[in-house]
Amino acid sequence: MAEYSKIFLASNSPRRKELLTQLGVAFEQVINDFDETPMVDENAVDYVERLALGKAQSAQKYISDSRTPILAADTIVVLDGQLLGKPKDSSDAINTLKQLSGKEHQVLTSVVLMTEDKLLQKTSANKVKFEDISEELIEAYCKIGEPMDKAGSYAIQGVAASFIELLHGSFSGVMGLPLNETRQMLDKIGVKYLLNQ
Repeated sequence: MAEYSKIFLASNSPRRKELLTQLGVAFEQVINDFDETPMVDENAVDYVERLALGKAQSAQKYISDSRTPILAADTIVVLDGQLLGKPKDSSDAINTLKQLSGKEHQVLTSVVLMTEDKLLQKTSANKVKFEDISEELIEAYCKIGEPMDKAGSYAIQGVAASFIELLHGSFSGVMGLPLNETRQMLDKIGVKYLLNQ
């Protein structure tokens, strides 16, 4: 029998809310104020794992119930070793999508689930290949506003799915919360969800 009936989600992401709801996890959102600035010469895996852990730890100070588990995650897009974060504006999104056009890139999502005495972390590494996307299509995509607030300037669960020629890995991992790894961690910690009532 599951020990915890709910978790705290240290994220504002609507995608993560949607994916946790899909799993049937009861959660309460909590803020985190972790600085996401990359360190000098920090590689992509170290960066995404540090951010996921940092978000979970920074959320602790906003929670009065220290017994309930905290889940945090971070997603980054990597092209030729370069981190592609969220776009600053529409022209930044256009430039990012031009870089991704016709190429394969990596999407890393790291998830942390922690309690007072346990810490679990898993990282999902996925490969995505875009078709050659015309400039007109990129501009039309950016006009609808979907790329804003998305790592790599696209949402796999949105219209951008039509640009993807190939996906090796986890669809939900690219979306922002790898459900396979997350469910395994929920089982290990003992969190209640749809399949383990």
